[in-house]
Amino acid sequence: MKIISYNVNGIRAAVKKGFVDWLKAANPDVICIQEIKALKEQVEVALFEEAGYQYHYWFSAEKKGYSGVAILCKEEPNHVEYGTGIPSMDAEGRNLRVDFDGVSIMSLYLPSGTNIARLEHKLEYMAMFQAYVNELKQAYPNLVICGDYNICHEAIDIHDPVRNKNVSGFLPVEREWLGNFIASGFIDSFRHFNKDPHHYSWWSYRANARANNKGWRIDYAMVAKPLQENLKRGVILPEAKHSDHCPIMVEIEP
Repeated sequence: MKIISYNVNGIRAAVKKGFVDWLKAANPDVICIQEIKALKEQVEVALFEEAGYQYHYWFSAEKKGYSGVAILCKEEPNHVEYGTGIPSMDAEGRNLRVDFDGVSIMSLYLPSGTNIARLEHKLEYMAMFQAYVNELKQAYPNLVICGDYNICHEAIDIHDPVRNKNVSGFLPVEREWLGNFIASGFIDSFRHFNKDPHHYSWWSYRANARANNKGWRIDYAMVAKPLQENLKRGVILPEAKHSDHCPIMVEIEP
């Protein structure tokens, strides 16, 4: 099973930049999308159906043009779970899960902490999300939680760890939370296969950051430890340029 995760920074904008043709070529079984910035009714879903994704699920934020996640599948899942049941999370459309035989896949869009109020919201979200996942794993042990975590875990995951040490996304409290999240029973699938530096999944639009590869690795496919022996590949796909993020991919043998 090939699973891709991609923060598209607006699904309608990404489609205009050739996203559908790229999707056909990449050919994942499941793609988790974040920051769709649209309601389902505003998206030309026939394009995805024609590309082979007859089963598509959309969980938008209450605020129009903001946040939101989606999952496109080639095969019909056994169950689809919209949100977490936690109102402050679900109002912003940040969690969507599809369950198949042997694996459950979540599209996650964790908040950014762009100012003090949003940072407080992010930290609150992180704590609630950890508690939610701890409970979820009891019923769904074979979880794959894909998405934009808006956190760089280690210094190797950011182009300039010294200058960014006080910037949200690389704050000690955020990094500690992500480390604890992994320690709670997950595998960072990319790092499982690749220990090298200079691999990123997001670049600022400013100062020619992408061309100079001055990026951050904030997108992850976290795979629950019971699936460790099933892991076949974990990669970043920087050639795709429909967003300020690039896609990531994990391959799991059922």
